[in-house]
Amino acid sequence: MKIGVLGSGVTGQTIGSKLVQLGHDVMLGSRDEANPPAVVWAKEEGHNALYGTFMNAAEFGEIVFNCTLGSASLIALKQAGADNLKGKILVDTSNPLDRSTDTWTLTVCNTDSLGEQIQRAFPDTKVVKTLNTVNANVMVDPSKLIEKTDVFVSGNDIEAKATVVMILRDWFGWREIIDLGNITTSRSVEMYVPLWHNIRSAISSQRFNIKVVTS
Repeated sequence: MKIGVLGSGVTGQTIGSKLVQLGHDVMLGSRDEANPPAVVWAKEEGHNALYGTFMNAAEFGEIVFNCTLGSASLIALKQAGADNLKGKILVDTSNPLDRSTDTWTLTVCNTDSLGEQIQRAFPDTKVVKTLNTVNANVMVDPSKLIEKTDVFVSGNDIEAKATVVMILRDWFGWREIIDLGNITTSRSVEMYVPLWHNIRSAISSQRFNIKVVTS
């Protein structure tokens, strides 16, 4: 499958590398076509790894991952182009964080979410929020944790969510996947992220996750 990955940072490269390892053709998209990290990544990953602009990657992908910083996601997606995203699944891993301070303040919360903002801005795109509650390495390999943990999906399109669940399960190895409901449930998973940051600081590790247990 041809997959576009928007964002050439750690998350984009980690997801892109996993997809290449699985045999997919992956284009890493950046603001600038010759983005140095993307060029190096493509050279290291081989002939199935490509690089280009956000627009190039969105046009290339049958499915598109948004791995840009949340503060830049809407701008990046506008550069990618609504026509290039129309009718496609957009797997949104971003978080609406203001990283100008150590507190990791959310730029939107409670009554709205970045996931919803993206869906409103691109009504013909099937936005599915997922993987934003874990570190990039855990995203593509949950077995790095000593127990099975949970990952969440939020989105309006039932078939799109089913496809993303398949990707999470069959490609990335997730076994515990909770469908939270429509895209408004992005609010809850995005609002968890400041707590994630505090836990990371407290335990000096990024490799942890939520495990939902019931009686």
